[in-house]
Amino acid sequence: MNENLDSLKINFDTEGLWVLNVTLAIIMFGVALGITIDDFKRLFKNPRILFTGIISQFILLPFITFIFIKLVNPMPSIALGMMMVAACPGGNISNFMTQMAKGNSALSVSLTAFATLISLVMTPFNLEFWGNLYAPTAQILQKVELNPWELAKLVTLILGIPLILGMLFNKYYKTLAKKLSKILKPISLIIFMIFIVIAFYDNFDIFVNYVEYVLILVIAHNLIALLTGFYFAKAMKLSYKNQKTLSIETGIQNSGLGLLLIFSFFNGLGGMALLVAFWAIWDIISGLLLATYWSKQKIKE
Repeated sequence: MNENLDSLKINFDTEGLWVLNVTLAIIMFGVALGITIDDFKRLFKNPRILFTGIISQFILLPFITFIFIKLVNPMPSIALGMMMVAACPGGNISNFMTQMAKGNSALSVSLTAFATLISLVMTPFNLEFWGNLYAPTAQILQKVELNPWELAKLVTLILGIPLILGMLFNKYYKTLAKKLSKILKPISLIIFMIFIVIAFYDNFDIFVNYVEYVLILVIAHNLIALLTGFYFAKAMKLSYKNQKTLSIETGIQNSGLGLLLIFSFFNGLGGMALLVAFWAIWDIISGLLLATYWSKQKIKE
């Protein structure tokens, strides 16, 4: 079963890959329509928040993920899928969840933008570094001959360029940007969810036969990510509002980007794709549940 899952290939065609590319770029563009240079300036004026957010997402989460993998010893392709999730920046839906949870929406949007820029370097670095540090996943990376520069180039095309274009559009066409943002965000997220559902439908037999291998791991990994963001922010003495924000930013990962990288560089490797696809659904469920819980709390500072 180990070998079957590690060598399994998910059914996914070129047309589907193209749709995923465009959808992720549109989602990022939609988020960027609400971002200005002032958002970045605010982050730099409060370096403690910036430091906490970046360390939580790009250093602590990959490190804790690596420790978790060493403890539970999952199948190599599943372990690499967990590393892929931890290497990705926060998901764009985190902005909506932070607002719902009565967190710091301005901080969430700003961190999403900054994390996206950082991810151009940190996503390929973390995947390469932690993947090669663990012998079972290092063997997979050697077989696929992952090129960090090609990976960074793809992340730049899908996230970096739409971010810059969206910010420029917001600067010169502010009124239109607000209207467009309200349309693009829900539509692109609905398209992404439909894409995930179709992908599962096309691979339903694979999902049914192997879901037991990723179900508990994804739930536990996601919980670890949410707790990492919350308690690291608490240790850094950030406000409760910012603790909630950092929890969501760290626990809601850009799984769509992870899937895109898996199909682009790993040929839809079974364990990786299965884990990241299930994460894409689960972190939306867990994020909405957590945001609903926090939305019903009285304001605490």
